[in-house]
Amino acid sequence: MKKFAVIGLGNFGFHVAKALYADGNEVVAIDTDKARVQAIGAYSTEAIVMDATEKDALNSLGLETMDGVIVSTGTKISISVMICLYLHEIKVKKILAKALDEDHAKILKKVGATEIIHPERDMALRIARGLSTPNILDFIPLAEEFDLVQVGPPRAFIGKSLKDLNLRARYNVHIIAIKELVPENFILVPPANFVIKDSDILIMLGKSENLKKIKELK
Repeated sequence: MKKFAVIGLGNFGFHVAKALYADGNEVVAIDTDKARVQAIGAYSTEAIVMDATEKDALNSLGLETMDGVIVSTGTKISISVMICLYLHEIKVKKILAKALDEDHAKILKKVGATEIIHPERDMALRIARGLSTPNILDFIPLAEEFDLVQVGPPRAFIGKSLKDLNLRARYNVHIIAIKELVPENFILVPPANFVIKDSDILIMLGKSENLKKIKELK
């Protein structure tokens, strides 16, 4: 189980916090707006009404022990910059900050953000690529009778390790990579002890008939 904090519970921050919590992580959700904090209460480990630009209050939360802190404040650039600076000074090891534009991103990097998020731009690129190259990720034909496909895990796979599933012996297929969606991560040749989550995407190689059997599992 990992620990995350989400600062700023607008539309983006709310859904990030909710998704992280649904994936079994501990999530501390923070905002100055009481209504937003109440709304996320059922989808977080702890929901706090707090001004994250107050360094002493921020420092009291023990954020340096978190696996990551997501900064998703509004359109006032100075607020996100100040929060990222304080998080850096607190020695938070992974700071993911939402940027409004490229100049904002440069400033956030300068003050300590380790990763920049461009929600609108990234979603636009994903939609455009999906439209211009339909199905390229879902199905890549290889040699005769063999396919490389990406599928969501069947219910029977969730919560089990690759070693437990032993797909090579049971179905003669290979999981060559896994895409984690929350948070986004790509694992090439995942280890045998990797435990599959419902939000993962499995990239598998094998004969078409064997892959079809897995796709048909419920």
